[in-house]
Amino acid sequence: MALVNKVLIVGGGIGGMCAAIMLRRQGIDVDLVELNPQWAADGAGITISGPTLRGLREIGVVDDVLRVGGSWRAVDICDADGALQACVPIDPAHGADGLPGAAGIMRTALASILGDATRAAGAQVRLGVSFEMLAQDAEGVDVVFTDGSRARYDLVIGADGVNSTVRRHVKPDFGGPRFTGQGSWRAVVPRLRENSTIYMGKTTKAGMNPISATHCYLFVLDKREGMDFVAPEQWPRLLAELLEEFDGPIGDFRRALLNGSPDEHRVLYRPLAGHIIDGPWHRGRIALLGDAVHATTPHLASGAGIAVEGAIVLAQELARRHSLEGALLAYAGRHYDRARLVVSSSARLGDIERNGGSRDDHTRIMVNALQALRAPI
Repeated sequence: MALVNKVLIVGGGIGGMCAAIMLRRQGIDVDLVELNPQWAADGAGITISGPTLRGLREIGVVDDVLRVGGSWRAVDICDADGALQACVPIDPAHGADGLPGAAGIMRTALASILGDATRAAGAQVRLGVSFEMLAQDAEGVDVVFTDGSRARYDLVIGADGVNSTVRRHVKPDFGGPRFTGQGSWRAVVPRLRENSTIYMGKTTKAGMNPISATHCYLFVLDKREGMDFVAPEQWPRLLAELLEEFDGPIGDFRRALLNGSPDEHRVLYRPLAGHIIDGPWHRGRIALLGDAVHATTPHLASGAGIAVEGAIVLAQELARRHSLEGALLAYAGRHYDRARLVVSSSARLGDIERNGGSRDDHTRIMVNALQALRAPI
C-alpha cells in the first residue's frame, strides 16, 4: 500500500515538475500549482552537467533535451583574445554511458520539455494559482487555494524556489538566503566552437556554453557590493563595460552589444544568493524540495541537477519506506551531502573569485566537487 495517494506540489520549476513525473509513475495522484500563469522560465541558457543528464534520463526526458539543446565532451580554455590554450575532456557521469559529458539548453526550452512530460504523466496542473492556507493534522493537509478552492492531501511538497512561501511552515526561523557578493550576467550569442569555451581575461572570466546547434549562452560573474536593483535598460551597457579587456569572439560580441540591437542577445543580470538548510526538510506532512532548501550559485552548473536528484530521491524513498516520516527523513539524509557539496563548493569558488585568490585552489575545489558528483546518487 502506498504511503501517500494524493500529493500537492507547490511550484512548477524544474524540481517540482520532476517530482510530479516521478510520483505519477508510482500511480500517485498529483496536483501541481504554479503562481506564474504563463509557466514561463526566466533566464537565458542553463548548463546541464553529466550527473544532471543522468538524472534527466531517469526522469525520461534526456533525449528531448539533447535533441533541442547543445552538448559537448570537452572544455576549451582560451586567452582573452580567443587563442586556444588547452582542451580539457569531460567524462560522463558514472552510470551515464552513451551520454555526453555536459549539455546546455535555453531555460524556456527545458521548461517546455518538462512541462509537456508533467502533463503527459497525468499530473493536474493549475497555473496562476498558489495556496492561501495550509493546515495539517496527523492524517493529512487541508489546503485553501488563492482561487478560493479547497482540497485535502496526504503530502504537500514545497518546490517554490529560493523565496519559498511553503518554507515558513517547515522552517519558520530561517532568515532567508545570503547574498554572495557576485552578480551573474548571461546573454545569447552565436555558437562558434564545438566545445564549451572559457575565455580568461586578466581580471574577468567569461564563458560560452552551447545551447543548440547554432547558439551558446555567454556567462560572466562579477563582484557586486549588494543586491541593489539594476534597471534592465542598463544591462547591455554594463555587460559591455565588464568585457572591455577581451578581444576575439568576446570582443566581437561586446561591439555587437553596443552597436546592434541588445534585445537579440537577451541579456540578463541576477544577483547571486545561496543557502542550505539543515535537515530534516519536512514538518509532519509538509516537505521542501530544491531551491527552497538548497539554493546555490552557478559555479558548478549543478543547481538544477540537485533539484532533479532531490525529486528522484524523494520519490524513491516514498516508494520503499514503511512510514511517511521514515521516507521524509531518509530523503533528506540521502540528499543532504550532495546538496551541501554543491552549495558550499560553489560559495568557496565565489569567494576565491571575489578576493583574487589562488587559481590552483579554485581548480582543485572545482575538480574535486565535480568528480564527487559523478558518483552514483
